Amino acid sequence: MPVSEPVAPLIHSHFQAAIRARSFVVTAEVMPPKGADLSHMVAMAAGLRGRVHGVNITDGSRAVMRMSALAASVVLQQHGIEPICQMACRDRNRIALQADLLGASALGIRNILALTGDPVKAGDHPQARSVFDLESIRLLHLIRHLNQGQDSNGNPLSDRATTLFPGAAIDPQSPSWSGLQRRFERKLEAGAQFFQSQLITDFDRLDKFMAQIAAGCDRPILAGIFLLKSAKTLFINVCD
Repeated sequence: MPVSEPVAPLIHSHFQAAIRARSFVVTAEVMPPKGADLSHMVAMAAGLRGRVHGVNITDGSRAVMRMSALAASVVLQQHGIEPICQMACRDRNRIALQADLLGASALGIRNILALTGDPVKAGDHPQARSVFDLESIRLLHLIRHLNQGQDSNGNPLSDRATTLFPGAAIDPQSPSWSGLQRRFERKLEAGAQFFQSQLITDFDRLDKFMAQIAAGCDRPILAGIFLLKSAKTLFINVCD
């Protein structure tokens, strides 16, 4: 019997709508499990439903082996929670990155945070080999190619262009101010539609970044903050 042509899922993105409306955008971050049972992650994320515009799903954060960010993102989306799927270059070459991005688009995952990735020596498999065929800026360029209906070599895709919504990371507390400015500008030029910062502990530094580097930027910049779990945590942070 004939097989009908698959239709791309029609997905309303609260995250993208909030960005277009220039609303105050709030996201949270959830790590996939170090195992195959997603029930705890889904339960945690369910508590965020209706309270945030999107939930970041980490991709091997700190080089610790966990479930695929793409798989976890699909499951969250099935539970009505909009994911922002992180994608790191550390463990994939450009062929694998394109394969995962095409898969994400086919599965209705649109929000992608392009990352270079933490060094493997920081994680739980220090003997693993890093790939780093690309880094985050070149990954943004790759996403732009796919959104234009081409692969990274300029060859046409067999069907349609992707509709991915790429973002990038920034670190306003970087010791290299000139390097920070250069990478921020290059990520803007490469097509980043939003920025998410590393954890901010020095808000004067964030203010300086916003005033001197990000002034005039029309893309949203989401500052990373840490929610204190207890008074003990506050005491430890103050004493440090």
